[in-house]
Amino acid sequence: MKINDDVFRAYDIRGIYPKDIDEGFAKLAAKAYHKFLGGKRIAVSMDVRISNKALTDPFIEGLLESGAEVWFIGVAPTPLLYFTVAHYGLDGGAAVSASHNPPEWNGFKLCGKHAKVFGWGEGLEKIKDLMVNEKFRIAESKGRLIDKHDEVFAAYENFVIKNNRMEKRLRIGMDPGNGACCGFAANILSDAKQDVIAINNNPDGHFPSRSPEPKPETVGDLIKLVKKDRLDFGVAFDGDGDRAIFVDDKGNVLGGDTVLALFANNSIEPGDKVVYEVSCSDAVKEVVEKRHAVPLVSKVGHSYIETMMLESNARMGGEISGHMYFRESYYFDDAFFAAAKMVELLCKKDRKLSGLIAELPQYYKKTIEFEISDRVKFKVIDKVRENLLRSRKELITIDGVKLITDDGWFILRASNTGPKIKMVAEARTEGRLSELLKIGKREFENAYTEVMKA
Repeated sequence: MKINDDVFRAYDIRGIYPKDIDEGFAKLAAKAYHKFLGGKRIAVSMDVRISNKALTDPFIEGLLESGAEVWFIGVAPTPLLYFTVAHYGLDGGAAVSASHNPPEWNGFKLCGKHAKVFGWGEGLEKIKDLMVNEKFRIAESKGRLIDKHDEVFAAYENFVIKNNRMEKRLRIGMDPGNGACCGFAANILSDAKQDVIAINNNPDGHFPSRSPEPKPETVGDLIKLVKKDRLDFGVAFDGDGDRAIFVDDKGNVLGGDTVLALFANNSIEPGDKVVYEVSCSDAVKEVVEKRHAVPLVSKVGHSYIETMMLESNARMGGEISGHMYFRESYYFDDAFFAAAKMVELLCKKDRKLSGLIAELPQYYKKTIEFEISDRVKFKVIDKVRENLLRSRKELITIDGVKLITDDGWFILRASNTGPKIKMVAEARTEGRLSELLKIGKREFENAYTEVMKA
Protein backbone atom coordinates (compact mmCIF):
# COMPACT_ATOMS: atom_id res chain seq x y z
CA MET A 1 0.00 0.00 0.00
CA LYS A 2 1.10 3.61 -0.60
CA ILE A 3 2.27 5.30 2.60
CA ASN A 4 2.33 9.05 3.17
CA ASP A 5 5.80 9.90 4.46
CA ASP A 6 4.47 12.98 6.27
CA VAL A 7 2.69 10.90 8.94
CA PHE A 8 6.02 9.76 10.40
CA ARG A 9 6.99 12.57 12.74
CA ALA A 10 9.67 13.17 15.34
CA TYR A 11 7.87 11.42 18.20
CA ASP A 12 5.08 9.33 16.71
CA ILE A 13 2.82 8.60 13.73
CA ARG A 14 -0.04 10.99 13.11
CA GLY A 15 -2.17 12.25 10.26
CA ILE A 16 -5.75 12.88 9.16
CA TYR A 17 -8.19 9.94 9.15
CA PRO A 18 -8.93 8.41 6.67
CA LYS A 19 -6.91 10.49 4.18
CA ASP A 20 -3.46 9.80 5.65
CA ILE A 21 -4.12 6.93 8.05
CA ASP A 22 -6.82 4.28 7.64
CA GLU A 23 -7.66 0.73 8.72
CA GLY A 24 -5.18 -0.89 6.35
CA PHE A 25 -2.42 1.41 7.56
CA ALA A 26 -3.25 0.55 11.18
CA LYS A 27 -2.96 -3.21 10.62
CA LEU A 28 0.28 -2.86 8.69
CA ALA A 29 1.73 -0.56 11.36
CA ALA A 30 0.90 -3.13 14.04
CA LYS A 31 2.70 -5.91 12.19
CA ALA A 32 5.76 -3.75 11.54
CA TYR A 33 5.81 -2.57 15.16
CA HIS A 34 5.59 -6.16 16.44
CA LYS A 35 8.35 -7.27 14.09
CA PHE A 36 10.63 -4.44 15.23
CA LEU A 37 9.79 -4.93 18.90
CA GLY A 38 10.41 -8.65 18.90
CA GLY A 39 8.30 -8.92 22.06
CA LYS A 40 5.15 -10.78 23.02
CA ARG A 41 3.29 -8.74 25.65
CA ILE A 42 2.03 -5.41 24.32
CA ALA A 43 -0.41 -2.94 25.90
CA VAL A 44 -2.85 -0.99 23.70
CA SER A 45 -4.94 2.05 24.62
CA MET A 46 -6.90 4.71 22.76
CA ASP A 47 -8.12 8.21 23.53
CA VAL A 48 -11.61 9.57 22.79
CA ARG A 49 -11.29 10.44 19.08
CA ILE A 50 -14.20 9.39 16.87
CA SER A 51 -11.89 7.36 14.59
CA ASN A 52 -10.28 5.44 17.43
CA LYS A 53 -12.27 2.23 17.17
CA ALA A 54 -11.80 2.21 13.39
CA LEU A 55 -8.02 2.24 13.91
CA THR A 56 -7.69 0.34 17.20
CA ASP A 57 -9.54 -2.80 16.06
CA PRO A 58 -7.32 -3.48 13.00
CA PHE A 59 -4.20 -2.51 14.97
CA ILE A 60 -5.02 -5.09 17.64
CA GLU A 61 -5.87 -7.66 14.95
CA GLY A 62 -2.47 -7.06 13.37
CA LEU A 63 -0.78 -7.74 16.71
CA LEU A 64 -2.85 -10.87 17.32
CA GLU A 65 -2.08 -12.24 13.85
CA SER A 66 1.60 -11.69 14.70
CA GLY A 67 1.20 -13.83 17.84
CA ALA A 68 1.25 -11.09 20.48
CA GLU A 69 -0.46 -11.11 23.87
CA VAL A 70 -2.36 -7.82 23.87
CA TRP A 71 -3.26 -6.07 27.12
CA PHE A 72 -6.15 -3.79 26.13
CA ILE A 73 -6.81 -0.98 28.62
CA GLY A 74 -9.50 0.76 26.55
CA VAL A 75 -10.02 4.51 26.57
CA ALA A 76 -7.20 5.90 28.68
CA PRO A 77 -4.72 8.77 28.82
CA THR A 78 -1.46 7.97 27.05
CA PRO A 79 0.52 8.16 30.35
CA LEU A 80 -1.62 5.30 31.65
CA LEU A 81 -0.45 3.25 28.66
CA TYR A 82 3.16 4.10 29.53
CA PHE A 83 2.50 3.22 33.18
CA THR A 84 1.13 -0.18 32.17
CA VAL A 85 4.25 -0.99 30.16
CA ALA A 86 6.71 0.20 32.83
CA HIS A 87 4.85 -0.98 35.93
CA TYR A 88 4.10 -4.50 34.66
CA GLY A 89 7.33 -4.98 32.74
CA LEU A 90 5.70 -5.45 29.33
CA ASP A 91 7.63 -5.54 26.06
CA GLY A 92 5.93 -2.48 24.65
CA GLY A 93 2.79 -0.44 24.21
CA ALA A 94 0.81 1.52 21.62
CA ALA A 95 -1.55 4.42 22.22
CA VAL A 96 -3.98 5.17 19.41
CA SER A 97 -4.05 8.94 19.66
CA ALA A 98 -3.17 12.21 17.94
CA SER A 99 -2.52 13.91 21.28
CA HIS A 100 -3.45 17.62 21.05
CA ASN A 101 -4.09 17.74 17.29
CA PRO A 102 -7.55 18.66 15.90
CA PRO A 103 -10.39 16.06 16.00
CA GLU A 104 -9.94 14.79 12.44
CA TRP A 105 -6.38 13.67 13.22
CA ASN A 106 -5.31 10.34 14.68
CA GLY A 107 -2.22 8.20 14.95
CA PHE A 108 -0.01 5.94 17.05
CA LYS A 109 2.44 6.53 19.89
CA LEU A 110 4.70 3.49 20.14
CA CYS A 111 7.04 2.50 22.95
CA GLY A 112 9.22 -0.41 24.04
CA LYS A 113 10.36 -1.74 27.39
CA HIS A 114 10.32 0.71 30.30
CA ALA A 115 7.88 2.81 28.20
CA LYS A 116 10.78 4.15 26.13
CA VAL A 117 9.15 6.01 23.22
CA PHE A 118 10.23 5.18 19.68
CA GLY A 119 10.84 8.57 18.08
CA TRP A 120 12.46 9.26 14.72
CA GLY A 121 16.08 8.16 14.94
CA GLU A 122 15.21 5.96 17.90
CA GLY A 123 13.29 3.18 16.16
CA LEU A 124 10.38 4.83 14.36
CA GLU A 125 12.35 5.06 11.11
CA LYS A 126 12.94 1.30 11.26
CA ILE A 127 9.23 0.63 11.81
CA LYS A 128 8.48 2.76 8.76
CA ASP A 129 11.02 0.80 6.72
CA LEU A 130 9.39 -2.47 7.77
CA MET A 131 5.97 -1.14 6.73
CA VAL A 132 7.30 -0.22 3.29
CA ASN A 133 9.46 -3.25 2.52
CA GLU A 134 8.51 -6.25 4.66
CA LYS A 135 6.13 -9.03 3.73
CA PHE A 136 4.56 -10.32 6.94
CA ARG A 137 3.48 -13.84 7.74
CA ILE A 138 0.68 -14.84 10.07
CA ALA A 139 2.01 -16.51 13.23
CA GLU A 140 1.51 -20.25 13.66
CA SER A 141 -0.68 -19.59 16.67
CA LYS A 142 -2.75 -16.45 17.05
CA GLY A 143 -2.13 -14.27 20.07
CA ARG A 144 -4.67 -13.54 22.77
CA LEU A 145 -6.49 -10.39 23.82
CA ILE A 146 -6.85 -9.60 27.56
CA ASP A 147 -9.00 -6.81 29.01
CA LYS A 148 -6.86 -5.08 31.65
CA HIS A 149 -8.80 -1.82 32.00
CA ASP A 150 -10.03 -2.14 35.58
CA GLU A 151 -6.81 -3.65 36.94
CA VAL A 152 -4.57 -1.00 35.41
CA PHE A 153 -6.73 1.95 36.44
CA ALA A 154 -6.81 0.71 40.05
CA ALA A 155 -3.04 0.12 40.08
CA TYR A 156 -2.37 3.60 38.68
CA GLU A 157 -4.57 5.29 41.28
CA ASN A 158 -2.78 3.45 44.09
CA PHE A 159 0.57 4.40 42.55
CA VAL A 160 -0.27 8.12 42.33
CA ILE A 161 -1.64 8.37 45.86
CA LYS A 162 1.28 6.38 47.29
CA ASN A 163 3.87 8.62 45.61
CA ASN A 164 2.29 11.99 46.42
CA ARG A 165 1.50 13.02 49.99
CA MET A 166 -1.73 15.02 49.66
CA GLU A 167 -2.28 15.63 53.35
CA LYS A 168 -4.45 18.76 53.21
CA ARG A 169 -7.71 19.43 51.43
CA LEU A 170 -7.30 21.84 48.52
CA ARG A 171 -9.89 23.26 46.15
CA ILE A 172 -8.93 22.48 42.56
CA GLY A 173 -10.41 23.42 39.20
CA MET A 174 -10.00 20.86 36.45
CA ASP A 175 -10.61 21.00 32.69
CA PRO A 176 -10.03 17.70 30.82
CA GLY A 177 -11.36 19.35 27.66
CA ASN A 178 -13.64 16.38 26.82
CA GLY A 179 -10.49 14.29 26.36
CA ALA A 180 -9.04 11.09 27.78
CA CYS A 181 -8.62 12.46 31.32
CA CYS A 182 -12.38 12.86 31.75
CA GLY A 183 -13.76 11.17 34.85
CA PHE A 184 -10.75 9.29 36.13
CA ALA A 185 -8.55 12.35 36.85
CA ALA A 186 -11.13 14.09 39.02
CA ASN A 187 -12.02 10.77 40.68
CA ILE A 188 -8.44 10.07 41.78
CA LEU A 189 -8.04 13.49 43.39
CA SER A 190 -11.45 13.14 45.01
CA ASP A 191 -10.40 9.75 46.41
CA ALA A 192 -7.34 11.55 47.80
CA LYS A 193 -9.71 13.83 49.76
CA GLN A 194 -9.34 16.83 47.45
CA ASP A 195 -12.25 19.08 46.46
CA VAL A 196 -12.41 19.06 42.66
CA ILE A 197 -14.64 21.19 40.46
CA ALA A 198 -14.44 19.79 36.94
CA ILE A 199 -15.68 21.35 33.70
CA ASN A 200 -15.78 19.82 30.20
CA ASN A 201 -15.59 16.46 31.95
CA ASN A 202 -17.55 14.33 29.46
CA PRO A 203 -15.49 12.42 26.86
CA ASP A 204 -16.33 13.57 23.33
CA GLY A 205 -14.11 13.01 20.30
CA HIS A 206 -15.47 16.13 18.62
CA PHE A 207 -13.93 18.24 21.45
CA PRO A 208 -16.92 20.63 21.59
CA SER A 209 -15.74 22.73 24.54
CA ARG A 210 -12.28 23.81 23.39
CA SER A 211 -9.30 22.76 21.32
CA PRO A 212 -7.58 19.52 22.42
CA GLU A 213 -4.48 21.71 22.89
CA PRO A 214 -4.67 23.70 26.14
CA LYS A 215 -3.26 27.22 25.72
CA PRO A 216 -3.87 30.52 27.54
CA GLU A 217 -6.39 31.46 24.84
CA THR A 218 -8.30 28.13 25.09
CA VAL A 219 -8.64 27.75 28.87
CA GLY A 220 -10.66 30.90 29.56
CA ASP A 221 -13.45 28.96 31.28
CA LEU A 222 -10.98 27.42 33.71
CA ILE A 223 -9.46 30.82 34.49
CA LYS A 224 -12.92 32.21 35.24
CA LEU A 225 -13.71 29.22 37.46
CA VAL A 226 -10.53 29.58 39.51
CA LYS A 227 -11.07 33.30 40.06
CA LYS A 228 -14.82 33.11 40.70
CA ASP A 229 -14.63 30.26 43.22
CA ARG A 230 -11.27 31.37 44.68
CA LEU A 231 -9.69 27.99 44.08
CA ASP A 232 -6.14 27.03 45.02
CA PHE A 233 -5.24 26.29 41.40
CA GLY A 234 -6.61 24.98 38.13
CA VAL A 235 -5.28 22.41 35.69
CA ALA A 236 -6.20 21.70 32.06
CA PHE A 237 -5.19 18.57 30.16
CA ASP A 238 -4.67 18.01 26.46
CA GLY A 239 -6.55 15.44 24.39
CA ASP A 240 -4.60 12.39 25.53
CA GLY A 241 -3.48 13.59 28.95
CA ASP A 242 0.27 13.88 28.55
CA ARG A 243 0.30 17.70 28.86
CA ALA A 244 -0.90 19.85 31.76
CA ILE A 245 -1.42 23.61 31.80
CA PHE A 246 -1.72 25.12 35.28
CA VAL A 247 -3.56 28.24 36.42
CA ASP A 248 -2.54 29.85 39.71
CA ASP A 249 -4.93 31.16 42.38
CA LYS A 250 -5.02 34.59 40.72
CA GLY A 251 -5.98 33.18 37.33
CA ASN A 252 -2.55 33.45 35.72
CA VAL A 253 -1.68 30.72 33.19
CA LEU A 254 1.73 29.17 33.92
CA GLY A 255 4.07 27.96 31.20
CA GLY A 256 5.47 24.47 31.51
CA ASP A 257 8.94 25.88 32.13
CA THR A 258 7.60 28.01 34.99
CA VAL A 259 6.05 24.91 36.56
CA LEU A 260 9.33 23.02 36.14
CA ALA A 261 11.24 25.87 37.80
CA LEU A 262 8.67 25.83 40.62
CA PHE A 263 9.07 22.10 41.25
CA ALA A 264 12.86 22.38 41.06
CA ASN A 265 12.95 25.35 43.43
CA ASN A 266 10.99 23.47 46.06
CA SER A 267 12.15 19.86 45.83
CA ILE A 268 15.52 19.16 44.19
CA GLU A 269 18.69 18.42 46.15
CA PRO A 270 22.34 19.26 45.40
CA GLY A 271 23.64 17.02 42.63
CA ASP A 272 20.19 16.26 41.18
CA LYS A 273 19.85 16.56 37.43
CA VAL A 274 17.00 18.45 35.75
CA VAL A 275 16.29 18.10 32.02
CA TYR A 276 14.63 20.92 30.09
CA GLU A 277 14.25 21.70 26.41
CA VAL A 278 15.96 24.47 24.49
CA SER A 279 13.01 26.91 24.44
CA CYS A 280 12.50 26.88 28.22
CA SER A 281 13.06 30.01 30.29
CA ASP A 282 16.47 30.80 31.73
CA ALA A 283 14.65 30.77 35.06
CA VAL A 284 14.94 26.97 35.05
CA LYS A 285 18.71 27.07 34.72
CA GLU A 286 19.01 29.79 37.37
CA VAL A 287 16.95 27.86 39.90
CA VAL A 288 18.71 24.56 39.27
CA GLU A 289 22.21 26.06 39.55
CA LYS A 290 21.25 28.05 42.65
CA ARG A 291 20.36 24.76 44.34
CA HIS A 292 23.71 23.27 43.30
CA ALA A 293 22.02 20.84 40.93
CA VAL A 294 22.78 20.09 37.27
CA PRO A 295 20.76 21.58 34.37
CA LEU A 296 20.68 19.50 31.17
CA VAL A 297 19.39 20.95 27.88
CA SER A 298 17.58 18.72 25.38
CA LYS A 299 15.89 18.93 22.02
CA VAL A 300 12.13 19.53 22.22
CA GLY A 301 10.00 16.39 22.43
CA HIS A 302 9.11 13.65 24.86
CA SER A 303 11.23 10.95 23.20
CA TYR A 304 14.34 13.14 23.50
CA ILE A 305 13.58 14.31 27.06
CA GLU A 306 12.80 10.78 28.18
CA THR A 307 16.03 9.43 26.69
CA MET A 308 18.11 12.06 28.50
CA MET A 309 16.16 11.47 31.71
CA LEU A 310 16.89 7.74 31.58
CA GLU A 311 20.54 8.10 30.63
CA SER A 312 21.27 10.69 33.32
CA ASN A 313 18.93 9.35 36.02
CA ALA A 314 17.52 12.87 36.25
CA ARG A 315 15.21 13.86 39.09
CA MET A 316 12.70 15.67 36.85
CA GLY A 317 12.24 17.24 33.45
CA GLY A 318 9.86 19.46 31.56
CA GLU A 319 8.90 21.33 28.41
CA ILE A 320 7.38 24.73 27.81
CA SER A 321 4.34 23.01 26.28
CA GLY A 322 3.36 21.36 29.58
CA HIS A 323 4.97 17.91 29.39
CA MET A 324 6.35 17.05 32.85
CA TYR A 325 8.59 14.11 33.76
CA PHE A 326 9.52 12.64 37.17
CA ARG A 327 11.95 9.92 38.15
CA GLU A 328 9.46 8.34 40.53
CA SER A 329 6.93 7.93 37.69
CA TYR A 330 9.25 5.90 35.43
CA TYR A 331 10.63 9.00 33.62
CA PHE A 332 7.78 9.35 31.11
CA ASP A 333 5.60 12.44 30.69
CA ASP A 334 2.44 12.30 32.79
CA ALA A 335 0.17 15.34 33.10
CA PHE A 336 -1.95 13.90 35.88
CA PHE A 337 1.06 12.87 37.97
CA ALA A 338 2.22 16.49 37.61
CA ALA A 339 -1.16 17.67 38.91
CA ALA A 340 -0.84 15.38 41.93
CA LYS A 341 2.70 16.67 42.44
CA MET A 342 1.31 20.21 42.49
CA VAL A 343 -1.15 19.22 45.19
CA GLU A 344 1.66 17.68 47.24
CA LEU A 345 3.79 20.82 46.88
CA LEU A 346 1.01 23.19 47.98
CA CYS A 347 0.17 20.93 50.91
CA LYS A 348 3.79 21.01 52.10
CA LYS A 349 4.34 24.74 51.64
CA ASP A 350 1.03 26.00 53.01
CA ARG A 351 1.45 28.95 50.63
CA LYS A 352 -0.54 30.34 47.73
CA LEU A 353 0.69 29.15 44.34
CA SER A 354 1.02 32.76 43.12
CA GLY A 355 3.32 33.52 46.07
CA LEU A 356 5.59 30.56 45.23
CA ILE A 357 5.74 31.68 41.60
CA ALA A 358 6.75 35.20 42.68
CA GLU A 359 9.88 33.74 44.29
CA LEU A 360 11.19 32.53 40.91
CA PRO A 361 13.48 34.58 38.61
CA GLN A 362 11.24 36.84 36.54
CA TYR A 363 11.45 37.24 32.76
CA TYR A 364 9.19 38.56 30.02
CA LYS A 365 8.40 35.89 27.49
CA LYS A 366 6.15 35.32 24.48
CA THR A 367 5.41 32.54 21.97
CA ILE A 368 4.25 33.13 18.38
CA GLU A 369 3.28 30.46 15.85
CA PHE A 370 3.57 30.77 12.07
CA GLU A 371 1.39 28.45 9.97
CA ILE A 372 3.53 26.84 7.27
CA SER A 373 3.53 23.70 5.14
CA ASP A 374 5.17 20.60 6.58
CA ARG A 375 7.11 20.28 3.33
CA VAL A 376 8.97 23.58 3.67
CA LYS A 377 9.11 24.30 7.40
CA PHE A 378 12.45 22.56 7.97
CA LYS A 379 13.92 24.22 4.86
CA VAL A 380 12.96 27.60 6.29
CA ILE A 381 14.68 26.80 9.58
CA ASP A 382 17.79 25.67 7.68
CA LYS A 383 17.80 29.01 5.84
CA VAL A 384 17.39 30.95 9.13
CA ARG A 385 20.38 29.04 10.51
CA GLU A 386 22.43 29.77 7.40
CA ASN A 387 21.61 33.49 7.51
CA LEU A 388 22.32 33.90 11.23
CA LEU A 389 25.60 31.97 11.04
CA ARG A 390 26.86 34.68 8.69
CA SER A 391 26.29 37.24 11.45
CA ARG A 392 28.68 35.33 13.75
CA LYS A 393 26.34 35.74 16.68
CA GLU A 394 26.03 33.25 19.53
CA LEU A 395 23.69 30.46 18.42
CA ILE A 396 22.36 27.19 19.83
CA THR A 397 21.33 24.84 17.02
CA ILE A 398 20.53 21.51 18.70
CA ASP A 399 16.86 22.07 17.80
CA GLY A 400 15.95 24.93 15.49
CA VAL A 401 17.96 28.14 15.82
CA LYS A 402 18.33 30.00 19.12
CA LEU A 403 19.98 33.42 19.03
CA ILE A 404 21.56 34.48 22.35
CA THR A 405 22.16 38.14 23.26
CA ASP A 406 23.38 39.79 26.44
CA ASP A 407 19.85 40.60 27.56
CA GLY A 408 17.65 37.93 26.05
CA TRP A 409 17.15 35.38 23.29
CA PHE A 410 14.76 34.09 20.69
CA ILE A 411 14.39 30.67 19.06
CA LEU A 412 12.77 29.61 15.79
CA ARG A 413 12.05 25.92 15.37
CA ALA A 414 9.78 23.77 13.24
CA SER A 415 7.01 21.99 15.13
CA ASN A 416 7.37 18.22 15.07
CA THR A 417 3.63 17.66 15.47
CA GLY A 418 1.99 20.07 13.04
CA PRO A 419 2.45 22.42 10.06
CA LYS A 420 3.92 25.41 11.87
CA ILE A 421 7.07 27.12 13.03
CA LYS A 422 7.20 28.31 16.63
CA MET A 423 9.06 31.37 17.83
CA VAL A 424 9.76 31.93 21.50
CA ALA A 425 11.52 35.02 22.86
CA GLU A 426 12.56 36.00 26.37
CA ALA A 427 14.11 39.12 27.91
CA ARG A 428 14.49 40.95 31.21
CA THR A 429 12.36 43.90 30.02
CA GLU A 430 9.20 44.23 27.94
CA GLY A 431 10.94 46.63 25.60
CA ARG A 432 13.76 44.25 24.82
CA LEU A 433 11.27 41.39 24.38
CA SER A 434 9.44 43.43 21.76
CA GLU A 435 12.72 44.09 19.93
CA LEU A 436 13.68 40.41 19.91
CA LEU A 437 10.26 39.40 18.59
CA LYS A 438 10.63 41.85 15.71
CA ILE A 439 14.11 40.51 14.89
CA GLY A 440 12.90 36.92 15.01
CA LYS A 441 9.88 37.65 12.84
CA ARG A 442 12.09 39.40 10.29
CA GLU A 443 14.48 36.44 10.16
CA PHE A 444 11.55 34.07 9.59
CA GLU A 445 10.02 36.21 6.84
CA ASN A 446 13.35 36.65 5.03
CA ALA A 447 14.10 32.93 5.16
CA TYR A 448 10.58 32.01 4.03
CA THR A 449 10.83 34.35 1.06
CA GLU A 450 14.21 32.92 0.04
CA VAL A 451 12.96 29.32 0.29
CA MET A 452 9.83 29.99 -1.76
CA LYS A 453 11.84 31.75 -4.49
CA ALA A 454 14.35 28.91 -4.76
